[in-house]
Amino acid sequence: MTDPQDDDRSAARTRPPGRPRQDPQALLAAAAAVFVESGVDAPVREIAARAGVGVGTVYRHFPTRPTLVVAVYRHQVEACAEAGPRLLAERSSPEEALREWIALFVDFLVTKHGLPGALRGDDAGSDALHAYFVGRLVPVCASLLEAARLDRGLAGGDAPLDGYSLLRGVGNLCIGAATDPDYDADRLVQALVTGALGGMPAGP
Repeated sequence: MTDPQDDDRSAARTRPPGRPRQDPQALLAAAAAVFVESGVDAPVREIAARAGVGVGTVYRHFPTRPTLVVAVYRHQVEACAEAGPRLLAERSSPEEALREWIALFVDFLVTKHGLPGALRGDDAGSDALHAYFVGRLVPVCASLLEAARLDRGLAGGDAPLDGYSLLRGVGNLCIGAATDPDYDADRLVQALVTGALGGMPAGP
């Protein structure tokens, strides 16, 4: 069996001069990309190769697969949460920011390839992940939805859906999208966003 330390020494020899060793965030980004392509059961060596490190480096940061899976899930939730304020600041209108963020959320739901399900038998761990997911993403969705409605001149109290209900609706519409290539989740989700905004999309 290959010694993980030998893998690390080999990776160090091939690493370009001056390139720093990978930090946990870089490893998580590599693992997320591999999980999307190959699922959560992908070999650790595939993740290590994507990150440009040895297998031993991955195990030092994430000793078990459940530890890695939870870390990747949290990493992706954080990336989605942080995108909300950034899009609101950068896009030409709050509605554009909301619609783009919802599209990112759909991509997260469709491509996470069973990350929470990888904690089979760990009900407490799954519940904690769900609570974390809701706690981080619902406020972001709510703030984007409120900004888009205010930009349309609509009062927040008259909203057909709140942030939690919108995300739940998006989640329900995404069920099966990963296994049915003819199912257009994005189109249905954007129609739901239109309803949540109280009518047809704003004109140009």
